[in-house]
Amino acid sequence: MEEGKKRLIPAYLRDRYQLLGTVTFAALFSVLFLLVSVPFSNNAWFRLGNSTFFGFTALFALLSLFILIFSRVVMYKTRHRLPMTYLGYSLWCLAEVVLIAVLYTVFTVTIARPEDQSGIAIFVHALVYAFVCLGVPYIIAGMFFTIVDQNRTIRLMNMRDVVTENAPDEVPAEEKFTLFDNNGVLKLSVSSANLYYVESDDNYIKVWYSDNKGELQTYMLRARLKTVEESFAGSDLVRCHRKFIVNMGKVKVLQKVGAVYEITLDNEAIAPIPVTKTYIENVLERFQEKQ
Repeated sequence: MEEGKKRLIPAYLRDRYQLLGTVTFAALFSVLFLLVSVPFSNNAWFRLGNSTFFGFTALFALLSLFILIFSRVVMYKTRHRLPMTYLGYSLWCLAEVVLIAVLYTVFTVTIARPEDQSGIAIFVHALVYAFVCLGVPYIIAGMFFTIVDQNRTIRLMNMRDVVTENAPDEVPAEEKFTLFDNNGVLKLSVSSANLYYVESDDNYIKVWYSDNKGELQTYMLRARLKTVEESFAGSDLVRCHRKFIVNMGKVKVLQKVGAVYEITLDNEAIAPIPVTKTYIENVLERFQEKQ
């Protein structure tokens, strides 16, 4: 199970902005590549400067762009329901290359009707071009967004004990959940006794906690909920929903309402938090440990 999780691609590779940026970069790279390669191509119809065949060239470009956009929209829409491994992501990208190569082959056979080339030879030639036009920008875009994500993601320190003058055999010091911003500047340090839950809000997270007056507060930071889950693995912070991580130390009631479970925290101002089937077993196990 752990090995399977490690093979899953990072969530940011299926983020809306990353997918939009990848398609845009791939389209621009393809145009530049074709501008350079077309003069040396022996294809009879793919000509940017030929008024007779320019319409076919433009139609092919638009259909290819549609394939990419449709593919990436599906990839984005299924990001929560369909986990994707690195192999799956690679095969998905390869499928896009093959589809565009098939489209190019159909255009060539239908429009140019070359007598000196077979359909297979045309497809292989198209496959090479499509792989360069998409493979190279995909790799570059992936590397770029990896660097961006590393720079933007909040650096969350692992939960640690606060240093006190207590003797080693006394009650452990108060545990802290410490959050830093993108520049490594401390932004929020909350004790486990005051933190209620963390909520995902698109590319941000909201940390719900009580201040020293006991009043409920919220603090927003740019980060992924997955980062919080991984950074505080083994602590009282437990994932219960794709949008929520709860502090099990603040759970008052865990009950089944209809077909789903709900968590009630020990603060009446906080509405019950849903628990999905994906996380229910882990939540039940951690809840029983706290009893």
